[in-house]
Amino acid sequence: MKVAVVGLGHIGLPLAVQYASRGHQVTGCDVSAPIVDAINRGTSPHRDEESVDARIAELVADRRLRATTDDAEGVRDADVVVVIVPVVVDGDRQIDFGPIDAATRDIARGLQPGTLVIYETTLPVGTTRDRFGPMLAAGSGLQLEEGFFLAFSPERVLVGRVLVDLQRYPKIVGGTSEESTRRAVEFYRSALEDATDVWAVSNAETAEMTKLAETTYRDVNIALANEYARYAAKRGIDVLEVIGAANSQPYSHIHQPGVGVGGHCIPVYPHFLFNTEPDLRLPPLARQINEEMASWTVDLVEDRVGSLDDQSVLILGIAYRADVREDAFSSAFRLRDELLAAGARVHAHDPYFSAAHLRDLGFEPYDLEHPKPVKVAILQAGHAAYAELRPTTLPGVELIVDGRNVLDAALFAGSSVAYVGIGH
Repeated sequence: MKVAVVGLGHIGLPLAVQYASRGHQVTGCDVSAPIVDAINRGTSPHRDEESVDARIAELVADRRLRATTDDAEGVRDADVVVVIVPVVVDGDRQIDFGPIDAATRDIARGLQPGTLVIYETTLPVGTTRDRFGPMLAAGSGLQLEEGFFLAFSPERVLVGRVLVDLQRYPKIVGGTSEESTRRAVEFYRSALEDATDVWAVSNAETAEMTKLAETTYRDVNIALANEYARYAAKRGIDVLEVIGAANSQPYSHIHQPGVGVGGHCIPVYPHFLFNTEPDLRLPPLARQINEEMASWTVDLVEDRVGSLDDQSVLILGIAYRADVREDAFSSAFRLRDELLAAGARVHAHDPYFSAAHLRDLGFEPYDLEHPKPVKVAILQAGHAAYAELRPTTLPGVELIVDGRNVLDAALFAGSSVAYVGIGH
């Protein structure tokens, strides 16, 4: 098949590589000229996944993969169009459809009779059928289910291991009609590895809600773990021991507490459920609990060391999770704001980001090779680079707050540096 992948970000590019590796002729479309130029040179613009990087040069040389900034031109010859353009929320947590609406209008201009369009971007329920279906029809002059076909299939992968996750988890597929579902299932069975299970669900709305359900479940579960951590902290109980013991029972699957929840998914997608549905109660409460963990952590620090006014505090790791070069909706930003409100001077270190990037985000860059005195350090991202953190690593430090409960507390026993985790 000829396949167009619209959106060549950290997930879209690995998808394009996967499809091309299965013998399809793939055109990748992206608004970023540097991304397109890098791919056409046979190089990866992201450097997230070695197995992806290694295949690009071969696929481009074999003319199985190319890239363009013109979405309409890219989809004009396509049998299948896969859309993976981000939908995020703004500062007020309102859904921003701007980029994906623009991409959809461009796709419509190039849409040809018989083409199957599949959205993989996480969407509010009903968006595929009610928003994008009419938009594609109006822009192309084609009628849905006769001139073109439409489906939704949520991406269920993590940046840095996309090709592995594509094989690991079932591919959920739901179309706007039985024929759209059939065509989408047929495509994925040809484009994914033979071992990947492709699941057809009743319709696009079911597939859309599946992704929102699994993501929101994690947010709610983490919020419950954070509530347990705060409860345990008041009573001198180690919540990690509690969770480990509780999860020895097969019906208990308590997640891990932490200083907050970041990333493209968990802080964002619950809003796709509850922003317009006031009857939902648990998801918005879970969001509130998880957003409050930064404030709770700063209160914990002040309880231990007193006022932070004019004191230096170091945030270790601004990435939203360990060992990724991505800071979308990172808890580091809430920590920064809470610390600044407490009067602290906020420093940050992250091996994946430059000093200039940290400075642009409102942090004072910190050099671990030439450390300066700080009063408190808060580990926000559990990068492997911090695994060997010792009491002597940071001059003047009085308190280490392990926001991810990944450090070895025994390393601090008997030293002048206090250690505390989240409920640990």
